[in-house]
Amino acid sequence: MRSVSFAAHNHVKLLYCGAEFFPALIAACDAARFEICLETYIFAADETGEEVKAALKRAASRGVVVNVITDWLGTGHRQSLELNREFREARVNHRIFNAWFKRGVSRTHRKIVVVDKQLAFIGGLNINDDMRADHDHHIILPAPRWDFAVSITGPLVMAIHAEVESQWMRLGGLNLRYRWDRLLGRHSHGFAAPDGPALAALVVRDNLRNRRTIQKAHLKALGTARKSMLLANPYFAPGRKLRDGLASAAARGVDVTLLLGVGQFRIQDAVAHSFYPKLLKSGVKVVEYRKTQMHAKVAVVDDEWATVGSSNLDGLSLFVNQEANIIVRDADFSRNLRLHIEQAIREGVPVRLEDFANIPWYKRAWYGGAYLFYKGVLRIMTLGEYID
Repeated sequence: MRSVSFAAHNHVKLLYCGAEFFPALIAACDAARFEICLETYIFAADETGEEVKAALKRAASRGVVVNVITDWLGTGHRQSLELNREFREARVNHRIFNAWFKRGVSRTHRKIVVVDKQLAFIGGLNINDDMRADHDHHIILPAPRWDFAVSITGPLVMAIHAEVESQWMRLGGLNLRYRWDRLLGRHSHGFAAPDGPALAALVVRDNLRNRRTIQKAHLKALGTARKSMLLANPYFAPGRKLRDGLASAAARGVDVTLLLGVGQFRIQDAVAHSFYPKLLKSGVKVVEYRKTQMHAKVAVVDDEWATVGSSNLDGLSLFVNQEANIIVRDADFSRNLRLHIEQAIREGVPVRLEDFANIPWYKRAWYGGAYLFYKGVLRIMTLGEYID
């Protein structure tokens, strides 16, 4: 597994929801001079998708090289074909990731944009409207989807660009020598001996050398936490190591709070509920966010370590899909993200251990059955790597 390498002297700006992210993204596309690389899980046929698509077409019309990767499952078959047709007519290069599961079950769940090798965006936001549910665009949300991205300038951008470029090349077909060099890390763009402020690192999950990099980054942060850890995630179903890490941190006095999204998928909620009793008994605080759809995958430790990205804390993100997060070691950035999470916690509903003491037997059976089903499916998909 590749170690996490930090680069110094980056400027990292937190972008809250689509209201901050999409104007910044479109402005960057309109200012692009020679290249735009975009990779996303969902590229929706809605108002926001049309605006971003138009910006990409404008860039291509100016002679900018525009490379777009969309996931076949996340974007949908019909929308993928329509995007491919429109982009081809506009001289935008477009590649579809893993159509019809020809390369196995893995999806690209990453959300990355790099403009002119100088500015990058990374986070949890797909190319879809904030007010429409991402699992069904006909559902209008009661409030904008709760999510984050970051914009980055500085040395780390080249590492992010190299990652997207490698993905683009893989989808176009790679020779065996390049694949072997990637496996050995010869095409990595790490940074040694970081110094100075604004340290940041790119952490990815793939099925080569980074199979567990994101999970181990979270475990290391938990292991070194001294005061607090705030963790927000919409889909909570990690393996035993991460659950034990949360419980161990709380047991040694760290204030651990999980802010979890609920209400989107019944079976996902049931699986998460199956973990609540042990977590609560260990001292972990659990808060459910019900104001609107939560999609953010963020965490803050001791106002010193923060992460924003695409990786959920479930079996699919941690053991199957391709993901990308950024880790930032900067006090101002961490405090800013913490304030957002704390506001959402105040808007959430705390879960109490006594709430589970008197639930009907059939609900407990549903939670346990959902977990056993989920675990069985994930163990098959991961060839036994998902550990309960």
